[in-house]
Amino acid sequence: MTVVLAGCGDLGTEAALRFVALGHRVLGLRRSAGKLPASIEGVSIDLSTTRPTLPADTEVVVVALSAGSRDVDTYRASYVDGLRTVLDALDEAGAVDARVLFVSSTAVYDVDDGSVVDEATPATGASPTAEVILEAEALLHERRPDGVVLRLGGIYGPGRERLITQVRDGEARLAEPAGSSPHTNRIHRDDAAAAIVHLTTTSGPTDVLYVGVDDEPSRLDDVLAFVADELGVPVPPSAPPRGRQAGGDKRLSNARLRGTGFTFAYPTFRDGYRAVIAGQGVRHP
Repeated sequence: MTVVLAGCGDLGTEAALRFVALGHRVLGLRRSAGKLPASIEGVSIDLSTTRPTLPADTEVVVVALSAGSRDVDTYRASYVDGLRTVLDALDEAGAVDARVLFVSSTAVYDVDDGSVVDEATPATGASPTAEVILEAEALLHERRPDGVVLRLGGIYGPGRERLITQVRDGEARLAEPAGSSPHTNRIHRDDAAAAIVHLTTTSGPTDVLYVGVDDEPSRLDDVLAFVADELGVPVPPSAPPRGRQAGGDKRLSNARLRGTGFTFAYPTFRDGYRAVIAGQGVRHP
């Protein structure tokens, strides 16, 4: 089976290596393909402006794009224009039956009251960039009604250690008053990659939308306190809030993803951060 990773950064590369391990031929499309492992057939291309040439036998396409900045125009060029060139390339190759998965974000949910959020919750966009991501999702389903959208929570893992660094350096702060910190939702990079492979290779029926987060929506203060304990440093001091928490306050449900038979290597932040702090895994360039 030929698999195409359109956008092959850290997450895309991890997913690509998992496809390779299953015995599939994998093409990785990115701006600098020379950084890819030898087992991935790299193609250097700017998908925002250039249509790739895809094999006619392409059976799976994973679109895992990223923007270089939070500028709205840059987001649209990366997510919308990049997706469009890939879909055009699939049409040109005649790969009408290819399974397409678009990696999206739970930032599209504008929820700030701590309520439970799942695939049935309306996504209205919490920011101009989130609205662009919704635009890309709509494009996918307009062109490929059976295309799958995977909305990932905050990705952490090897090399994605900003929160750990903040705690280690004494820059993190707990919410004041106690118990008022927002719920946060995350997924380890390896579980995100595994979910991509699972949803594009499972033999059973799939929905067109999944939320990709671990089992435990967690108050940020609980995460900070755990990381401090694992690092052996003092628990961060408290400080008054400084405006709305980025990402809002919501408790995302992974029940639909779990319902497909998917299992997590890191079902909670404790499992994942313990592994990251122990130095397990590498970030792909």
